[in-house]
Amino acid sequence: MTDTLGINMNKVVQFLEKPAEEFTKQDLIKFIWAKNIEMLNFRYMGGDGRLKTLNFVITSRALLDRLLSIGERVDGSSLLPSIDAASSDLYVIPRYKTAYVNPFSPIPTLDILCSYYTNEGIRLPSSPENIVRKAHEVLKKSTGLTLEAMGELEYYVFYEGQQFYPATPQRSYHESAPFSKWEGLRCEAIRAIAQAGGKVKYGHSEVGDIREEGREMEQHEIELLPVPIEDAADQIVIAKWMLRMIGYKYGVTITFAPKILAGHAGSGLHIHTKLVKDGKNMMIEGNQLSDIAKKAIAGYLALAPSLTSFGNTVPTSYLRLVPHQEAPTNICWGDRNRSVLVRVPLGWLNVDNMAGDANPLESKGTPGIIDNQTVEFRCPDGSANVHLLLAGLAVAARHGLEMDGALELANKLYVDVNIFSSEHKGVQEKLPQLPNSCWESAESFLKDSKIYQRDGVFSPIVIDGIVKKLMSYNDKDLSERLYGKEEEIQKLVDKYLHC
Repeated sequence: MTDTLGINMNKVVQFLEKPAEEFTKQDLIKFIWAKNIEMLNFRYMGGDGRLKTLNFVITSRALLDRLLSIGERVDGSSLLPSIDAASSDLYVIPRYKTAYVNPFSPIPTLDILCSYYTNEGIRLPSSPENIVRKAHEVLKKSTGLTLEAMGELEYYVFYEGQQFYPATPQRSYHESAPFSKWEGLRCEAIRAIAQAGGKVKYGHSEVGDIREEGREMEQHEIELLPVPIEDAADQIVIAKWMLRMIGYKYGVTITFAPKILAGHAGSGLHIHTKLVKDGKNMMIEGNQLSDIAKKAIAGYLALAPSLTSFGNTVPTSYLRLVPHQEAPTNICWGDRNRSVLVRVPLGWLNVDNMAGDANPLESKGTPGIIDNQTVEFRCPDGSANVHLLLAGLAVAARHGLEMDGALELANKLYVDVNIFSSEHKGVQEKLPQLPNSCWESAESFLKDSKIYQRDGVFSPIVIDGIVKKLMSYNDKDLSERLYGKEEEIQKLVDKYLHC
């Protein structure tokens, strides 16, 4: 077993001694039989952004072979908004590389993510996992570039108060136990995500620590590593499911809601992306950000209002996108600037051997150019339909790479100041704004819809469904209507606690 496979925590990978991308049907049958797996779960995305489940008890090798070969039939109209009840039957077909042992089932169980197929045996164009796949295929064919992404998954833990070692409200960033009460839950989740094949970067406590009227809430974050966008979407939805399951086990509520309490930081789902060609990160050129990166950023900025249709999908999303709450409000970008929509984080460029300096016994010298530079899209939150959001970012990256004047737009919308500070109010006033409601988001989406429909990435039926859903909230000017009405705001927050 190679070193790479040896440290992979996925039990199927460990047993088969091969990477998940190489799993075959016979590999999975071999694992299931050797490990006395008794149940098989098919998992697939619903229109509400949550994983759905179909359970099978394994009673024979023939049954297992059949399930892995041809999948199963489901009622698509009960799962996806774009499916008519008059012709609702769909197939769910397992993708072998996604197999992992379910860590929560009392019965030995293997879970596998599935894709939807039509009655004609072709991929369902309107299903989330196929939209992100199509968007990536089109980007790669058009530009020769692969888009990798990873999410910063922020969440709150609701729990009964403990008086020992209280944390400081709004000052809990990277706090340690015992001041951080739910570090153990976070670490358990990180381990479970890794065992399911997720690539985890790290976990930490976040700024939010709220104690008001007997409500105790502690904010955390789990950050993943960049992988191709199809896999990134799968990783995020599995991670969210696992966090909820572990919270359920502990008797606490886990919420990814964009807003918890007025005046306190909400939870975002920042998405980092990078464009890759032949294994090389194309976001850098020499020791600086490349023109390719700047053009992709221009695409994100140009389509930012309509991208909220995938990333900010409930009315409380727009209670988070306000000044001084760790969230963007204006369409702009900058280096290491947390007041902007698209941030270029530190990427280890133009630095010497810091480890050698910190550890005198280590040899001196530079490690060479490190190619993990990403750009961070900061407006999405936990209400996002992750597959559609990453598909939208692929569309936006292509749009930026191909649009006239992309570099000029990037230069125009670059800022190097905190736009929320009073001394730079004039800078903020000149910048375009993000939508302030689901209604405005839908209007922006309609305006840009032809861009998303190019090459059949988003079908008209999907666009129509998204617009109808967003407008159904009737939340135009909601922030103004609710200004100062804390009780009504809290009712709305509670309504969308689970997005």
